Amino acid sequence: MELKPGYKRTEVGVVPDEWEIKPLKLILSKGRLGGNYPNQDMEAEYPLMKMGNIARGYFDLKKVEYIVSAVKPDPTHRLARGDVLFNTRNTLDLVGKVALWRDELPVAYYNSNLMRLEFDPKAIASSEYASYALNTAGCTARLRALATGTTSVAAIYTRDLMELPFVVPRKAEQRAIAMALSDVDALIGELDKLIAKKRDLKQAAMQQLLTGQTRLPGFSGEWEVKRLDELGRWTGGMTPSMQNPAFWESGVIPWISSGDVKVPRLYSTASLVTERAIKEKATTLVPERSIVVVMRSGILRKYFPVAMNMIPMAVNQDIKAILPRKEIHADFLLHSLTHSGERILSRCLKFGTTVESIELPWLKSFTVSIPQQDEQIAIATVLSDMDDEIEALEARRDKTHALKQGMMQELLTGRIRLV
Repeated sequence: MELKPGYKRTEVGVVPDEWEIKPLKLILSKGRLGGNYPNQDMEAEYPLMKMGNIARGYFDLKKVEYIVSAVKPDPTHRLARGDVLFNTRNTLDLVGKVALWRDELPVAYYNSNLMRLEFDPKAIASSEYASYALNTAGCTARLRALATGTTSVAAIYTRDLMELPFVVPRKAEQRAIAMALSDVDALIGELDKLIAKKRDLKQAAMQQLLTGQTRLPGFSGEWEVKRLDELGRWTGGMTPSMQNPAFWESGVIPWISSGDVKVPRLYSTASLVTERAIKEKATTLVPERSIVVVMRSGILRKYFPVAMNMIPMAVNQDIKAILPRKEIHADFLLHSLTHSGERILSRCLKFGTTVESIELPWLKSFTVSIPQQDEQIAIATVLSDMDDEIEALEARRDKTHALKQGMMQELLTGRIRLV
């Protein structure tokens, strides 16, 4: 393909003539590994950033561990705003992640699987630019190619990292690129805050409405306390033989496994089975608007997954489905079980097993409060409307993420110029 005037071919692809491609060692002033600190889940004075906290471009603080109280960390391992952290060890797919520290916590340190990259200000205008450049699809692929090891344990050694080709536009253009992408990040950050606020509001609404503490206008009367096995028919599923292609090839029926139960309403699943698998009873088909719960999965350490299938679906052996009785509104039951998740885990989770699981008789005996059906419908409508609002915001955020990825591809290859 003929080159566009003003562009050249390089080892990283086509870039503008005036851009340089330099090995990382020529634009770094220092690379410093963190400390090998003993750590714990229990909250303590010094949060410790580990490889699990590094995402692509940002820090994930869903799970934070802490340096044990008896250890005082090295001041040189304390994070400062603008630090670029590189993940030197992880699985083959995840090693080489790069994130920018934005003072997500008032104080934090980093461990020995992470390296702080300090860039030469004569060559690199800002750490923001460096982080964006290291997170392009092309750079991510080049970093993965440097990794050595197995699928589960891989590393990128410093000597190899230092040879990584790095795109270096003029500093004015670096600043313009970083500013444009930072504006999109700011929008994503505001959307994340709004989503978190809406989720908190929904949690408060669930606490009030699903316990009868607050009644919607026009409703009165006592609620009944019911066991879950009184609310509908229960059924479980199976995994059709993987050795029988007739059960899987050209499958059209969604088949629910524990990994699919991540959203309140299921329209699709990762795997599909054939009608033959249903006819030969190799698995179980449940009707639409059943309530499916995860009974066996490591995710039960964190939360109790519950969902409603919006079309008929098959289920595997780690799933139980409740087919609600006609006087039980399915959406109300979905919200009720979601709200009760922590209590269900505290009472029904089995211990001492290799994989966390729920004891079925205990779950069936778990009780929830049930109003008359018209009040169930009214409550479910309020909560479902809140879910719809959150889902719309999440979709907007996801589109903005996709926009940012497209901008990175265009700006950091020079296809679109800002200066």
